[in-house]
Amino acid sequence: MRIASLLYDRCQPKKCGKECYNFCPRVRAGDDIFEWDPKNKPIIDEGLCVGCGICVHKCPFDAIRITNLPEELETDLIHQFGANGFRLFRIPYPQEGRVLGLLGSNGIGKSLILNILSGTMMPNFGLGIAKDENEGEEPSAFGSKQLDGEEEGLAPTTWKDVMDRFGGTGLHEHFKRINSKTLISAFKPQYVDSIPKMFKGTVREMLSRVNMERMLEITNALEISHILDRTLDKLSGGELQRVAIAATLLKDADFYFFDEPSSYLDIKQRLKMSQIIKELGNKKQVIVVEHDLAILDFLADNISLMYGEPGAFGVVAKPMSVKQAINVFLEGYLRVENVRFRDKPVEFYVHPPKAEWAGGDLLTFAALEKRFPSFHFRSKAGTIHMGEVVGCVGPNATGKSTFVKMLAGELEPDMGTIEADIRISYKPQYIRHDFDGPVRDYLIIELQEHFGTGFFKAELEGPLGLKHLYDKEMSKLSGGEQQRIAVAKALAREADLYLMDEPSAYLDANQRMEVAKIIRRVIEKRGRSGFIVDHDVYFIDLVSDTMMVFQGEPSVNGTAVGPLELREGMNLFLKDVGITFRRDMETKRPRINKLDSRLDQEQRRKGEYYYS
Repeated sequence: MRIASLLYDRCQPKKCGKECYNFCPRVRAGDDIFEWDPKNKPIIDEGLCVGCGICVHKCPFDAIRITNLPEELETDLIHQFGANGFRLFRIPYPQEGRVLGLLGSNGIGKSLILNILSGTMMPNFGLGIAKDENEGEEPSAFGSKQLDGEEEGLAPTTWKDVMDRFGGTGLHEHFKRINSKTLISAFKPQYVDSIPKMFKGTVREMLSRVNMERMLEITNALEISHILDRTLDKLSGGELQRVAIAATLLKDADFYFFDEPSSYLDIKQRLKMSQIIKELGNKKQVIVVEHDLAILDFLADNISLMYGEPGAFGVVAKPMSVKQAINVFLEGYLRVENVRFRDKPVEFYVHPPKAEWAGGDLLTFAALEKRFPSFHFRSKAGTIHMGEVVGCVGPNATGKSTFVKMLAGELEPDMGTIEADIRISYKPQYIRHDFDGPVRDYLIIELQEHFGTGFFKAELEGPLGLKHLYDKEMSKLSGGEQQRIAVAKALAREADLYLMDEPSAYLDANQRMEVAKIIRRVIEKRGRSGFIVDHDVYFIDLVSDTMMVFQGEPSVNGTAVGPLELREGMNLFLKDVGITFRRDMETKRPRINKLDSRLDQEQRRKGEYYYS
């Protein structure tokens, strides 16, 4: 089966010479393979397309995809947005008593799955009328020619068609309940930053509207009862995330969908959230989209991998065990379907401690202290070496960002000094800008001579997929797109120390692995140093040489120790958290041990909290 996809927001007919049409061999042979929609964008006849790929390579905006898919997928088409629009093949089945994880790149149908399973959108199986919603992960592909039942000689789908299609499967009962309006759904959105714009008021006012009776029970479980009387616009990202999770849990629903519930949460909060969702999954239908693989491994009972081309198509693989699914994802090859979706496997290594640093010392800091009206931070003395990447871990609100800002010169310590005359490039935790214009203009202004260099194109533009963002307005970027721009901006500058505060936030699992590799590669090539704050253990494991550990009582006091050798630092950190990690035998990836399991108890006795 050959499909032609148009990434609608990339197609710019006013700026090109219609190369897709002019170079097509079928056009030159006299075939009417191309039509044009009202915006003068192409509609490709897939029946006449020979799959030569010339239009793909000639398109100056990389807006066309020609893909050969297995024939059996043709009967698995669930929804299609237009003649050359996004296609979703297969749909997961949420089961009561089990938490199903969805793992895949952004833009391959996860939001569409939510809309279909919650009943807000009827699947058309490629036959009915598909509306251009312009929302969610796939709007870039949703604008092409719509399938019209009368025009195409096809009848629009009905709920009876849907139930007939899924007859004899578990989904039949699910859609039957949607049709009878007896299925209630609850949804935790991906981007929690927008919540204060939608609701003005306090946390208590918002949550009491959902469920007053259980509000204290849920807020105590998520440890946010102390912020009930704060207004939403005064909350941190982690607090907003927990409020959004609380609002979802408070709804008395049958089907729950959590989209990236770990963003902005520290590992203690992620584990607490995971435990609550696991308990919910014992009696309800629960689907979770999560890109922190250690947390997904911990909270899910099964995982459905998703593969495809962002904005073009997405395929849902059959559920697998958690271990098998994550290992397949890291390998990049789905054997049961003979599909490779990553060029090279993601590899983890057990880092041996470095005996010495040939490059010498980059930065030395004395014992530092910083006081705020309600928070007191202290750090022990330490040294960052040339070529060293320091991973920084610890609970939220214990001083990580404060310490980074002191290193960056944005905050003056009340006591102690930082002995270094170095250039610093800093990516903050919260990405804010007031630039009104396209990404290209923003980067030209911010980076000046560093933009467009050979280094920038080879090390950042290509691997981070920036080229397709240049003509987008900065105000229209998603959270993940903003993160990639911020990482590129920080790494493009010449600096001695790169300070990166939560560079993995809002990135999908593929992008996180890629960003970790980019950070290490750039720092190694330039012979510089890095200081990386993040809560994703996989990310920290991939990127770090040494560890700095933050401890204390959140929002009251915090202390920092290190840099320490990686194993020593992770053992100190995980002992505080109260969990142990083992190494997967196949991939060497870190995996959380079940509490009080034989291996958990054995590692605790040995003091090996990170891996045995």
